[in-house]
Amino acid sequence: MPPREKRIGLEDIARESGVSISTVSLVLRDRPGIPQETRQRVLETARVLGYRSRDNSLRRSSAPSVALKNVGVVIKAQPDNFPQTNQFYSHVLVGIEAACRQYKLNLIMATILVDDFNHPVEVPSILQEGGVDGILVVGAYLDDPMLEILHHRSLPMVLVDAYVQDGEYDSIVSDNVEGTCNAVRYLLARGHRSIGFVGGSSSAYPSLRERREGRGYFADCAIDPAQVNDAVRKLLGEHPEISALVGVNDEVAISSMRTALSMGYHVPSDLSVVGFDDILLSSHVQPSLTTMGVDKISMGRLAVLHLVNRSNNPGAAVITSTIHTCLVERESVADYQTIRLHSETPKKELS
Repeated sequence: MPPREKRIGLEDIARESGVSISTVSLVLRDRPGIPQETRQRVLETARVLGYRSRDNSLRRSSAPSVALKNVGVVIKAQPDNFPQTNQFYSHVLVGIEAACRQYKLNLIMATILVDDFNHPVEVPSILQEGGVDGILVVGAYLDDPMLEILHHRSLPMVLVDAYVQDGEYDSIVSDNVEGTCNAVRYLLARGHRSIGFVGGSSSAYPSLRERREGRGYFADCAIDPAQVNDAVRKLLGEHPEISALVGVNDEVAISSMRTALSMGYHVPSDLSVVGFDDILLSSHVQPSLTTMGVDKISMGRLAVLHLVNRSNNPGAAVITSTIHTCLVERESVADYQTIRLHSETPKKELS
């Protein structure tokens, strides 16, 4: 006689979703008073575990509304940096695509050209021609003309590492301030006291500006290798006491390492470097880059969940989900005691 299949109970769902059994019970009975994010997590856990309720309420609650069928993704692009090759946003798209498949939603993607500050320089046709029931905006800073179009069409919208000049919208962001503070705390724990920050400016994209909080030495520059090179040379030349650099993202950190190496520094024995985002390249450069990791795929998945919620509950309170960062230790940081400071050991500038 074949063994009886184990029946999934409330305690299994509670354990896997990290909530109490009473919370699971309230969610499965569709009772009020449970935060929407918790509700979605419990329903998704129940579905994955194969929980079978006595009625069809779980199935009804976990499915997106009939109104949401076609999801439009508007993702920033620059002439030399398209989403499919962007090592951050390409992973966000993976999460969006996975969630859309799960909820049987059609995905329509469009790029939006932006300037150096991520402001749109054109309006995507997907917003003018219709055909979508909800919008995910990825990586852009929307200004008034774009917002007027969205307001006129009354489309539910979720911002994914994106910002607006005015108004409140559901959004998914990384914990930029705390992530950078944790990077600095890590360097302080390794003995560093003179720490420079490379990339961005006081007028930079909000997520990059947030990563500048609390720093003492700044090398302001755009996210461009040539500008990073000039800024790092100037910063290290004026402040030879600096023993560590934090890049506004991994690309800036990697460019900073290359510049330092060309100046005769050795990383990390002369200069420690930390990045932000944990893109694929950070594990392949030499030395491999210590960085603050961001769960980019989860950003995409959560964005779709928020859009489903907004479509089902247009009057619900605005929700911001923050993705916490985690330290990914590699080879680009050494203890301060091992650092041969630039001022103490002059380095020969390489041509």
